[in-house]
Amino acid sequence: MNALLQRVYFGLVGLFLVLPIIVVAGVSVNAKQDLAFPPKGFSLGWYGEIFANPEWRNALVASITLAALSAALALLIALPLAWFLWRRHAPWANVFQLLGIAPFTLPPVITALGLLTFWATTGFYGQPATAVISHAIFFVTLPLVTLSLGFSSIDRSLVEAAATMGADDRTVFRTVVLPLILPYLISGYAFAFVLSLNEYIVAYMTIGFTMETLPIKIFNALRYGYTPTMASVTILFVAIAATIFGLVARFGDLPKLLGAMSSRD
Repeated sequence: MNALLQRVYFGLVGLFLVLPIIVVAGVSVNAKQDLAFPPKGFSLGWYGEIFANPEWRNALVASITLAALSAALALLIALPLAWFLWRRHAPWANVFQLLGIAPFTLPPVITALGLLTFWATTGFYGQPATAVISHAIFFVTLPLVTLSLGFSSIDRSLVEAAATMGADDRTVFRTVVLPLILPYLISGYAFAFVLSLNEYIVAYMTIGFTMETLPIKIFNALRYGYTPTMASVTILFVAIAATIFGLVARFGDLPKLLGAMSSRD
């Protein structure tokens, strides 16, 4: 009886969590330009609008470009920092870890205002590169955490053995460390990519109206009314996130990437 109640409870919780997505998915297939649920008729034309309409297509390209570049930059920042923290056990080294985590722990609007002030002061406000750098700083915590988990899983005796055989630090990193942390590199990039793809506040504060990502495009389009294309974009983002995280779960140890301890630990 307890097992049945537990299944019913978790089933209701799951339904509660997925219900908004079901509603949005229903809205996205309305035959007419109406945000109605249940949908009035059925049409996938609003999904085609994302790619056929130049404004929505350009916003999609801008979002993917921003997410890809900022995730790569976040990884380039996090990798040497995680490597340094793993190699150095000095208490003062933890200060750098706190600095890496700080942007993500602050409310997004606070971080966005700080970045807005910085870019406006330096005269670079509105440049696409500022959004890439800002997103990289904001989401650097994600690859930093996954890479720290990856480095902590390495048996240090392997590194010591390679050093004993005459390998320098660069060779040890390339031949021993890098292959072992590769899944954590990929997962850190994936997490940063997905969140950057959906982020609005930091992007809006740093580039304003000079470049429209899909989240910015949605909010700008709201001034002219509602359209099922907005719901279609939402479902597209959910599908991209589900696909990426599904691949991470399929080819990597997702529980450990999220911080869970293995049975050996």
